[in-house]
Amino acid sequence: MNSIARRTQVLRSQSNIPTAAAATFVAAGIYALYSSYGASSSTEPKKIFGKGPAFTSLKLHSVDTLNHDTKRLRFALPKNAVSGLGLTSALLTFSRPQGQIFPVIRPYTPTSDLDEPGFVDLVVKRYPKGKASNHLHSLQPGQSLFFLAAIPGYSWKRNEHENITLIAGGAGITPMYQLIQGIFKNPQEKTKVTLVFGINSDRDALFRDEFSQLEKRFPGRFKVVYTASNPAEGSTFRKGYVSKELLQEVVGKDSSKVFICGPPAFEESLLGASGPFGKAQGGILSQLGYSKDQVYKF
Repeated sequence: MNSIARRTQVLRSQSNIPTAAAATFVAAGIYALYSSYGASSSTEPKKIFGKGPAFTSLKLHSVDTLNHDTKRLRFALPKNAVSGLGLTSALLTFSRPQGQIFPVIRPYTPTSDLDEPGFVDLVVKRYPKGKASNHLHSLQPGQSLFFLAAIPGYSWKRNEHENITLIAGGAGITPMYQLIQGIFKNPQEKTKVTLVFGINSDRDALFRDEFSQLEKRFPGRFKVVYTASNPAEGSTFRKGYVSKELLQEVVGKDSSKVFICGPPAFEESLLGASGPFGKAQGGILSQLGYSKDQVYKF
């Protein structure tokens, strides 16, 4: 899977909604979308996701199995359309898993090129008890997924930071990958990026080939450091967790901005547990001298 109450949940049903308030909300959303499309130039590609609700279904085009519990789901966009998403955006999905009374709403970060027409990719890790992830993994090409809206993330400005550090745990790599793509596809961007990726084992190193290619193309600007709690025999990865010692060694205090994303326990170790009045205390990043303003959590 933040800035809007942890990828704020918006509820809307694919079929009949029994309340007049919900019907009014839906009608208003449809009218807003129709108006915005009508006002745009006919020569511009249609943007599927913009400000406000999207309320759209996209058909699953293809599925790639990335490892034992993760799939890349490619959804087809309408002809001559682009996603319309900005860098660090996520998509709020709405699904009705089989056997579930209530629908499930979950945010997922697209990993495809946001400016590429034709499709949008979601990389989804399946959790044993994950209602949404199990449902998405069960989808077959030709079936559809309903999308409620786009959720904006960090407002990235070109060359605002000289050095940044991205710290990801497990499936938290997806927003980092999206940001990395956006930075290194821009020829005017000069920002240096260090990625610290904490995983369980070697097979969890998603986008490993892509990161390796970036390190070769941008030596001195991009570096990735893996640490695995249970590395495979003969692994080249460090053994262990994302610790204070590791971050002190590979990052130190050089970054002007730190981005983090991962499981709750992973983020708590970096940010600290919530103390009185909701203020986090005792996190690794504060111990390293990073202020609250220097850290962004997806």
